[in-house]
Amino acid sequence: MIKIFNHYFHRRTLLQIVVDLMLLLLVVIAIVLVHDVGPERFWLLVSKIFLVLGSAMLLVNYGLGFYQRVHSRSISLTGARAVLALLCLLPVVYLMSRHLPNSMTSGLMLVAAITLILAMRVVAMYTTPTSLMRQRVLIFGTGTRAKMVGKELLRSDPTVDLVGYYAGPNEQEAMVSAWGLLSMTNSLSDIVAEQKVDEIVVALNERRGGSMPLRELLDCKLQGVRVVDIENHFERTLGQVRLESLSASWLIFGDGFGSGWVRAMTKRIFDIICASILIVLTLPVMLLTALLIVLEDGLPILYRQERVGLNGRLFDVVKFRSMGKDAEKDGQPRWATKSDDRVTRVGYFIRKLRIDELPQLFSVLGGSMSMVGPRPERPFFVDRLTQEIPFYAVRHSVKPGVTGWAQVRYQYGSTVEDAAEKLQYDLYYVKNHSLLLDIVVIFETIGVVLMRKGAH
Repeated sequence: MIKIFNHYFHRRTLLQIVVDLMLLLLVVIAIVLVHDVGPERFWLLVSKIFLVLGSAMLLVNYGLGFYQRVHSRSISLTGARAVLALLCLLPVVYLMSRHLPNSMTSGLMLVAAITLILAMRVVAMYTTPTSLMRQRVLIFGTGTRAKMVGKELLRSDPTVDLVGYYAGPNEQEAMVSAWGLLSMTNSLSDIVAEQKVDEIVVALNERRGGSMPLRELLDCKLQGVRVVDIENHFERTLGQVRLESLSASWLIFGDGFGSGWVRAMTKRIFDIICASILIVLTLPVMLLTALLIVLEDGLPILYRQERVGLNGRLFDVVKFRSMGKDAEKDGQPRWATKSDDRVTRVGYFIRKLRIDELPQLFSVLGGSMSMVGPRPERPFFVDRLTQEIPFYAVRHSVKPGVTGWAQVRYQYGSTVEDAAEKLQYDLYYVKNHSLLLDIVVIFETIGVVLMRKGAH
């Protein structure tokens, strides 16, 4: 994993992006050379076409999941996404080809080149040698924390080879299965060398009183093996700050969880630009949605609800109404659930496509919300969750967002357990939020909307 502006990217993901952009650059240079536009216009055309088309291709490919390290799609489904990506890029290709002398020929050449790049990306996703993607991990510890790490590793990342569990000096009873226990007759350094371990995750329940063989861990690190603690492991690999390993001292003395006026100003400018563009682009969709709501269930069109925002301040969130007028006639707040009978037919459709969220763009312009941030929750649920989940209030240290890291990483939640799971992603965002992470979330949101995942 490589950390860029506080966010972790897998090396393979970055390599895929670089390869695609380099191929596109070579194609653009070749096409401009064919037309012999002269040296004074050559680099101007190359840079203009490459920057616009490259940015569009990166956005579409990222949104459709072509750079995901872990996926379970069939090759036919990935191929269908490649066709969708090509269709999305056709308008951009048309606009860029008009800058060249023979626009028809240039456009066909660009379409052929992008088709080839997408086909290569699909093939590479299913033919890359397994050995190039696999990572051999040893868990140092055999207690409850070590068991939790092993379970999450096997569940979330099929590219990981779990070598086994190595007991700490003071661990008396193993909580992991016997098959995964490594022999204590050999030293940690010897086992790491024999098993060709790439990473050691330190997951001891107790680290004091000589529980960690610091010299052996240091030797492993000097041999090129990554040694990480449980907190950093989950942050790097899953984009989470795990509640099980969280403490007030770690929040206070650890890195991240900070913000300054530069970050605040950058985020505000980003919010205004994105919200303004999206309002202009989606205005016809919003007008049509308003008409459909009136035709099915009458007025009102919009739904206002009090939510908790930055630093616990209350504000009204505004959405298109997707439920019947008497959705909470008993006055009892409750979460929306899958197949909720309170949702209208139009409401079901606009929830699937996240159209009901579009009026929140005006809240972004007003400053009560941001484009990216934790999902704003109702005061009733916030009071309950703050009592039941440790550090839940930390998510209110940034503005709530129209979309967020938790929203694109975890399905819609309707229980306290779901709220705790999503909080781990929200804490990661609060700890590491940056302009780059906001852009990553926007890209992934496009994929979530196109694939209609997560909304209830």
